[in-house]
Amino acid sequence: MKIAVDAMGGDNAPQAVIDGVLSALKEIEAEIVLVGDEEKIKPLIKKVPYKLPIYQASEVVGMEESPSFAIRRKRDSSIVKAISLLKDGEVDTVVTAGNTGACVAAATIYLKMIPGIERAALACPMPTLDGVCLLLDVGATVDSSAENLFQFAIMGNIYVKKIMGKENPRVGLLNIGEESSKGNQIVKKTYELLKNSKLNFVGNIEGRDIFSGKVDVAVCDGFVGNIVLKSVEGLAETFETLLKREIKKSLLAKLGACFIKKAYKASKDKLDYASYGGVPLLGIRGYCIKAHGASSSNAIKNSILVAEKEVKTGINEEIQSYFESKIS
Repeated sequence: MKIAVDAMGGDNAPQAVIDGVLSALKEIEAEIVLVGDEEKIKPLIKKVPYKLPIYQASEVVGMEESPSFAIRRKRDSSIVKAISLLKDGEVDTVVTAGNTGACVAAATIYLKMIPGIERAALACPMPTLDGVCLLLDVGATVDSSAENLFQFAIMGNIYVKKIMGKENPRVGLLNIGEESSKGNQIVKKTYELLKNSKLNFVGNIEGRDIFSGKVDVAVCDGFVGNIVLKSVEGLAETFETLLKREIKKSLLAKLGACFIKKAYKASKDKLDYASYGGVPLLGIRGYCIKAHGASSSNAIKNSILVAEKEVKTGINEEIQSYFESKIS
């Protein structure tokens, strides 16, 4: 297996990316190629014990840049070059922490969509009381139709079955209330599509249900999903800061913190996106993992591990097979 890693993507690139790659290579046997500016990458890998080929890319897509502009004007950018390697069959999967819009645009243009699927979705595992819930979309498609959301539900259902090993995933539609009459017209239409499908649809769910373990797949458009994702990240960081402040206020609290240190770390890891790695871009004809823009080396490492697992399980082929059977 060969994995292309966008060495220039993300807030902490290229150092955090290189560190993450080196950590991943200790756990997997796949070959990793780096895509980016050789002058900046070579000094960072001069003394490493691994062979790390570099594919030169002279440009970088900034986080604030327009995706369409970046794809048209920055064809020598690291993200476009990495996706091109996947398109040409030189690598099996791509990992990037770069501009999300540019990643989705490049993947859609160069790799194309799986026949029968109209729009791509980023699928993010969210922590629950007894495992994880797959939330999709979290940012690939912000203006989704009911048909798009229905397709997201199908892809999420297949993903949870194949990757997480759940035989009959419970699918919920994220809404402002559980009643079928709630929501906008798109959500109401999606509800009907899901209700009349063969999916194990449990109905509308509210935001809190994502984390309770009520469902295995939570469906929403990328606009809502991204807000949910960023809100959870912000809440976790705020809670940790407030807890540390309270602990520092008394000696008794400090002593108590020592006793729960292990449990605290386990709970923190479950809420930390770095522990899960990047999220897969579903619906495209190729494997692409999108890591968080602020990814640490640990997050990059886990994103690479996710990429390897996805290719090994053949989840894309499973999704493609399903939709091809519906077309024929």
